[in-house]
Amino acid sequence: MSSFDPQAMIKRFQERADAVKRRGLPPIEGPERLRFIEAANLDFQDFAMLGDASATLADGILRLEIDLRPQN
Repeated sequence: MSSFDPQAMIKRFQERADAVKRRGLPPIEGPERLRFIEAANLDFQDFAMLGDASATLADGILRLEIDLRPQN
């Protein structure tokens, strides 16, 4: 665990969110297309949330903090 870098992990999630956002749609139609779009939206949401997290690693415990309060 000593080589684990929580900030690098956060950076990877930011990159994944970016990749999902830029990803094109495959040539699918109908219900499959809708399922693909829904899955991409969930992927982006999850990766973006983790990409916005503050990460700390103390005593072998990884803590991710994500502020979900509305921005004013």
